[in-house]
Amino acid sequence: MGPQHPSTHGVLRVILKLDGEWIVEAHPDIGYLHRSFEKMGELRTYTNGLPLTDRWDYLCAMTNNLVYSMAVEQLLEVEVPERAQYLRVIVCELNRIASHLVFIGTYGLDLGAQTPFLYCFRDRERILHIFEEICGARLTYSYIYPGGVSGDALPGWLEKVDAFLDYLPPMMREIDQLLTGNEIFILRTRNIGLISPEQAIDWSLSGPMLRASNVNFDLRKESPYQVYDRLDFSVAVAEQGDCLARYHVRVAEIGESIKMVKQCLAQIPDGPTRAKLPKTIKPPAGEVYARVDTPRGELGVYMISDGTDKPYRQKIRGPAFVNLSILSELLPGWKIADAVSILGSIDVVMGEVDR
Repeated sequence: MGPQHPSTHGVLRVILKLDGEWIVEAHPDIGYLHRSFEKMGELRTYTNGLPLTDRWDYLCAMTNNLVYSMAVEQLLEVEVPERAQYLRVIVCELNRIASHLVFIGTYGLDLGAQTPFLYCFRDRERILHIFEEICGARLTYSYIYPGGVSGDALPGWLEKVDAFLDYLPPMMREIDQLLTGNEIFILRTRNIGLISPEQAIDWSLSGPMLRASNVNFDLRKESPYQVYDRLDFSVAVAEQGDCLARYHVRVAEIGESIKMVKQCLAQIPDGPTRAKLPKTIKPPAGEVYARVDTPRGELGVYMISDGTDKPYRQKIRGPAFVNLSILSELLPGWKIADAVSILGSIDVVMGEVDR
């Protein structure tokens, strides 16, 4: 299957060994989109390396910006202004909603449902308009910078975010009903692609893939960063560990993100949006590891500074890359039609897998 198959979610090739309709072996073949982001990051200054992060997982560029900036800030031992931290959380949770809308729409499309795809992209478009107003971009933002954000919210922007959060819940109920009220969708996802809690932990899964297997772990709760420790929210968890559970967890996460952004809008203070940094960033020698929870799980950046204006070493821990690794164990024993459902439920973005 792939790399041109319409259900492979990017340029992923899966080599399948079949016995009739049954899958005997499965081997993911990656690298068709390899762009050497880790090595390129070591050849650029800390400031010039930021735009590369937008292109790792291009469906959640805000969280990519954030984890890179957090790593640089840890090296510099810089404290980010409070208003900037709130703005960071707002845009990251909006980006989570936008990413999950892409998942829900494309997953329905994989299984034969076209209408939810149109509705999801309609509502995602509203988020892209909101991002365009604050940073001028729709996909690759470079909005979260080391020390803060590139610019403050324009007058009326926070009110537009609030209006969108009021608009979305009834739309999500309609989209969810179109899928969970569809007998074909339920038959193709319930009890398909089961992952036990032990398997999820053994394969180092994270994000919705882990939490859908009844493992209650979310970095925003376990190791809070920015202002997440000031927000009241629940971790979306499901018990079944099947494709349907992974869908339900992502739908529930959209609801929790709405709650979080609402709280941020109520709490956000006035003040500066960027710490004062030197024009040329040269952190003292040292090494750090920064991590955040993205729509696909734990995204980490391990960075070593040798005192120059470029990182000596930059290593990315990509959640989609790690989550995809279980595919070779997960697919055998299922029918080839189930491979589409199982692969879609992982929600891979090949730009991050190949890096």
